[in-house]
Order: sequence, then structure tokens, then C-alpha cells
Amino acid sequence: MTTTAQDIYAKLKSLDITLPAVAAPAAAYLPFVQTGKLVFLSGHLAKRDGQVVVGQLGKNVSTEEGKAAARLIAIDLMGTLHAAVGDLNNIKRIVKVMSLVNSTGDFTEHHLVTNGCSELLGEVFGDAGKHARSAFGVAQIPLGACVEIELIAEVA
Repeated sequence: MTTTAQDIYAKLKSLDITLPAVAAPAAAYLPFVQTGKLVFLSGHLAKRDGQVVVGQLGKNVSTEEGKAAARLIAIDLMGTLHAAVGDLNNIKRIVKVMSLVNSTGDFTEHHLVTNGCSELLGEVFGDAGKHARSAFGVAQIPLGACVEIELIAEVA
């Protein structure tokens, strides 16, 4: 069964997900910008209990730990998206996800890490959560975070 727009919040509740408030930007940027029907969310760092999840994939963070961190980011992204549009039922589609994975040069499972975000978006939004995406390995992310993800969504 595909999730319909009318049951986004019910789906979140069934998954025991509470959307967080938008975090204050850590530098000179906005957490989101809307132009036309597109909403661009700035990169979100992996956080657990308010603390940045730090480490490097291929060194001291496993693929499964990275995937769990990406899932946490998806929850934060949905909280910011809710603040941006006022109601997640107004999301027509998650258009694009871009994932930066703090990794060693020989780590090659960036796509599996990013699945933590992509899979949750698909579970919550159904077909509207299926998106284009990029996943990159990078030498470092602000504050030593293991993953950073940004998102583009279309508003109905």
C-alpha cells in the first residue's frame, strides 16, 4: 500500500517518530529556502540526543552505524521540511537527496549509508518519497560528523 498525503503524520506516529524543531544554523546560512514549488533544505548533520554523531566510515564507524546516522538525519530533515511548509501533507514529492559521507579513501559503501535516509523517506512518504540522489565520500564534514545530508522537495 502506498502512503497517501493524508496519513503522513499517522505514519510518523506509527513509527514512533517525533519531529524535532528546526536547529539554529551553525554558520551564515538559512535552514531552508523556497523558490516556486521547490523547497531546498540545507545540509543536516547526524545527531543523537542533540550531539553530533562523529567519526569516519571505513575507520571507526561501520556501514550500519552510518546508515543509522543517516536515518536520524532523515528525521531532522522532515522536521525542517515541516517548519518550511507548515504541513508535510503538502509535500508532492521528495525530489533529490544529496549525502556526504565522512569516509576513508578506500570506503565504497556510501550508497548503503545513504539508504538509511532514503528508506525512511520512502516509508513515510510512499511513492512521493522516492527520489533522485547522490552519495559522496568526503575527507571531512563540519564538526567531525560522520554524515551530512541535504534535500530538495516539491510542494503541491
